[in-house]
Order: sequence, then C-alpha cells, then structure tokens
Amino acid sequence: MSLKQITDELVAELDGLSFGLPVTHVYNPLLYARASWDMYCQKYGQGTREIIFVGMNPGPWGMSQVGVPFGEIEHVRDWIGVQAPVGKPKNEHPKRPVEGFDCPRSEVSGRRLWGWAKAAYGTPEAFFARFFVWNYCPLAFMEESGRNRVPEKLPKAERAPVFEACDRSLRGAIEHFEPKYVIGVGKFAQGRAKRAVKALGLQGEVVVGAVPHPSPASPIANRGWAKLVAPALAEVGIEL
Repeated sequence: MSLKQITDELVAELDGLSFGLPVTHVYNPLLYARASWDMYCQKYGQGTREIIFVGMNPGPWGMSQVGVPFGEIEHVRDWIGVQAPVGKPKNEHPKRPVEGFDCPRSEVSGRRLWGWAKAAYGTPEAFFARFFVWNYCPLAFMEESGRNRVPEKLPKAERAPVFEACDRSLRGAIEHFEPKYVIGVGKFAQGRAKRAVKALGLQGEVVVGAVPHPSPASPIANRGWAKLVAPALAEVGIEL
C-alpha cells in the first residue's frame, strides 16, 4: 500500500472523532498541511528502508505548523527541502496559531532530531537512504490553556479509536518500508511499535528499540541529546 493510501485511510478513520474536556482543540496537519506531508513522502518515502523512527504526535511549533514529523521549520525548509502551502485547522487555538512556514517559533525536539541527522549524514539523501521518520498519531490535542495533552492521557473511550486507527497506519508503514529496525523516539512510540510488529507476526525479523525523546522537558535530552543517539541505536545493533 502506498503512503498516500495509508494516509487517506488514517485521515478518514480519525475524521469525526470527538473529544471532551479538558481537550478543547484538536489539530490534524494531515488535513491542512497535507501538501507538505505529501511532498515529504514523495521525496523520501519511496522504496524500502532499513530503519524507521517513530515519533508520538505533532508538537505545536513543528508538525502542527508544517505537516512534517518533528517539523522544525528551518530544517524542513532548508535541509529536507520541503515547503508547501499550509492552511488552517477548523478550530484554531488563539495561543497556538498555525502560521505554516512563516511561524517564528522553533520546535526544540525537531531542531535536535534533524540537527543530529544533518550532522551525522550531511545530506538528506544520505540520511533517508537508511531512515524514514514517521509520527504514530497525526493529531495534536490542546487544552483551553494551550497546554499539550499527549494521546495516552486521553480517556480510554476516546483513546481506543485513535489508537486503533494509528496502530493500523503504523502497521501499513512497516509493511510499506519493510524495515529491519523500528525505533521509537521515546518509550510511548516504542510500545506502539512493539504492538505493530507483533500484530504483523514479524517478531524476530524486525527489531524494535528506542532512542530518548529530544523534548526540552527531558533533563537528559537537555544535557546533549545528539550524543545519546548512537549508543541507543547500538544497543539494538545499528551502527552509524
């Protein structure tokens, strides 16, 4: 199945889901920033990959703005070479405006992840020859204050259909890329990757691991995230 088909099915499954308080706003950049996502997939999502990085869900200044996982704008535009028109979510939070590639904010997690990729591989072509970066859930959940609410904190009744759709999408991505390794960026994504690999019956064929999340909320990441990546990958047999 193509990434376009996987994306179309995921968008259709998530469309119409409703969420109660404390969530007041939900963004799906696969709708209003679909052109950027499609461009990213067309440029770098063809063929098989040795390694898939799996993130959790969009950050307010990253994928929520430009539709690319960990989408720190400078790296997406100037290094990855993806830039396309971005629209607006249906219900925009006043404290989390979507300004697309004109957003003046920089997402720290994305700056760290793509900055590491650039430092390690030099060109996006060299990086994407081995890797692809996927986000488990495309939805960003916000409370009235603007605070982010992670998918695992949703009530079970709301969480279940989201996870069902996103699990199916991740399985589709694994079948598409046929990776040797699926690496969660953080423990949550690692857990969903384990479920997907098990559901596909690929234990023993596909190795699941994790790298620490590059979030500024992580003290260990703030002490130098890039130096943590190679040892974490080496634990599962990946040499850079």
